[in-house]
Amino acid sequence: MRTTRDAILYGILMIEQPEEGPRVSVDSVLLASFVKARGRERVIELGSAHGAVSLLLAKRFPHVTVEGLEIQPGLVTLAEKNAAGNGLQERVTFREGDLRRVREFYPAQSFGIVVVNPPYGEADHSRPSPFESEAAAKHGTLCTLEDVVKASRYLLANKGRLFMVFRAGRVAELLSLLSRERIEPKRVRPVYPAPGRDATVVLVQAVRSAGRGLTLEPPLFIQDEKGEYTGDLLAAYRIGG
Repeated sequence: MRTTRDAILYGILMIEQPEEGPRVSVDSVLLASFVKARGRERVIELGSAHGAVSLLLAKRFPHVTVEGLEIQPGLVTLAEKNAAGNGLQERVTFREGDLRRVREFYPAQSFGIVVVNPPYGEADHSRPSPFESEAAAKHGTLCTLEDVVKASRYLLANKGRLFMVFRAGRVAELLSLLSRERIEPKRVRPVYPAPGRDATVVLVQAVRSAGRGLTLEPPLFIQDEKGEYTGDLLAAYRIGG
C-alpha cells in the first residue's frame, strides 16, 4: 500500500494515509467537530480506516477513550502507527473486525458514543473503485447502511449518542432506518458547498431509546458567495473552535 504523510488541522495531527483509498476529507473534519462528548465517555468509531477521526476526537476531548473498529488489516496497522506517532496510543486503540459481527467483539451497550462515516454509495447501484479500501469506504462493498445502524444500536448504551455524516441524497433512508432501530434522530445539520447549491452531506446525531423530536440546525456552508471559506468551516478545523 502506497501512503502519504499529511498534516491535519494545521499540523495538530500527522496522518499516514493511503495514496489510493480512504483519505481525510472535509467530511471527516466536520464529523469530528460535530461530536459532543462529556467526561470520560467511551467512544467507538465504526469503519475507522487510518484512524484520523478517532485521533481528532481524542484531541478534542482529552478525557475520553476511543476505539476504532476496522475490517481491513492494512488500515488497522496504519491507524495504530498514527496513534503512536501522535502520542495518543494510551487513549486510542484499534481493532480489526467486521461490524456485521460486532457481537463477537463487544458486550451490548458498552459505549456512550458511536461515530461513523458510512459508505455513501451502494454496491448494487454504483461502480466500485478498483482499490479495495476505497471501494469499501465509498461504495458499501463490505457492509450496508442497515448493517451500520444495527451495529450502532447494539453498541450504544441507553441514551447513548450516534454521530454520523452521510450523503444528503439518502437522508430519508437514513432517518427511517434510525427510527426503525429505535435510535431516534435528534439533530440534523445539512452541509452545502456554497449558497445556491444543493446540500451534499448531512451531519446527524441520534439517541438510543429517546423520544421523538428533531432539530433541523442552520445550514453549514463550505464557501460563501465570494468563494471564501466560511467561519463555520474554519471553526471545524480548530480544536475548541
